[in-house]
Amino acid sequence: MSVERERGPGIVPDPSIEAAAGEVRVTRVEPVETMATARAGGPDDELDRSLRPPSLADFVAQERVTKQLEVFIEAARRRGEPLDHVLLSGPPGLGKTSLAHIIAAELGAALVQTAAPALERKADIAAFLTSLEPSSVFFIDEIHRLNPAIEETLYPAMEDRRLPVVLGAGAGARTVTLDLPPFTLVGATTRAGLLSKPLHDRFGVSHRLEHYEHDDLARIVRRSAGILGIEIESGGETAIASRSRGTPRVANRLLKRVRDFAEVRGSGVVSERAATEALGLLEVDEAGLDRLTQADLVGKDVAAAVVQDDGAGLPSTGPFELRATSVIRPGPGTALPVAI
Repeated sequence: MSVERERGPGIVPDPSIEAAAGEVRVTRVEPVETMATARAGGPDDELDRSLRPPSLADFVAQERVTKQLEVFIEAARRRGEPLDHVLLSGPPGLGKTSLAHIIAAELGAALVQTAAPALERKADIAAFLTSLEPSSVFFIDEIHRLNPAIEETLYPAMEDRRLPVVLGAGAGARTVTLDLPPFTLVGATTRAGLLSKPLHDRFGVSHRLEHYEHDDLARIVRRSAGILGIEIESGGETAIASRSRGTPRVANRLLKRVRDFAEVRGSGVVSERAATEALGLLEVDEAGLDRLTQADLVGKDVAAAVVQDDGAGLPSTGPFELRATSVIRPGPGTALPVAI
């Protein structure tokens, strides 16, 4: 894939950018019934993708976010302009990636997706940017992990749709500016506080996703059960939702494991009793904490955890876990409850 633009006589394309550009794949977002088969991946990955809501109307809860996005997307469509760059923050598993796919689908645009740790060189980000189709959605997950050199390359691309490229080395080096097509950058982060202010300020739309209420999670469990062909009762929905830590990803994972239990040791129907017994077997307590999470909480210094929390989730123990339990400090200390 060539990234050559009008460069003037004697200027040749940078080989490292040319090589990296050939590895970039552009994905057109399709309706939910074809999303699972349109992309390569294992059966579990395809199954997880099939559970994603295909549109803003199907996205459960987060009404403040979805209603604003609906307005911004419709306004951009009417003007024939790309949507302003969008930053989505919040703890893991709340739907940031799903929203990026939905934004592309609602705009009828191609989606190009990567993660910040995969962008190690300027040539990597240049390859993605120069491969974009007009009005594409460029999604970068874990955007807070961009290294400074890559981040600085994004600034002119986000503001002016231009990409400065240095050709050659030493005294003969020259900088060529490539024009980029209009595009929308969607960044997702669990640590919004780690974003530099210059990068944060370049996003015209910024939203934070919050943990879900039990009723909303029960709706998600019901929808996922329908897609997976699982017979489930309302009591089973509630039992799974109440132990999902306010997180749809956890709810879907528990639903699939409870299904296994119901099929092997029960009638195949996920009732309240079947769900409760299965979750007990999985060692998931009433607060939604499994043995690994409980062990992680033991000995944590709550004060230090709260100081580290930037409002967008901790790297291991998230804010939901801190709200849901008391942390027991070893030695002569006492349990320190965390206010909800």
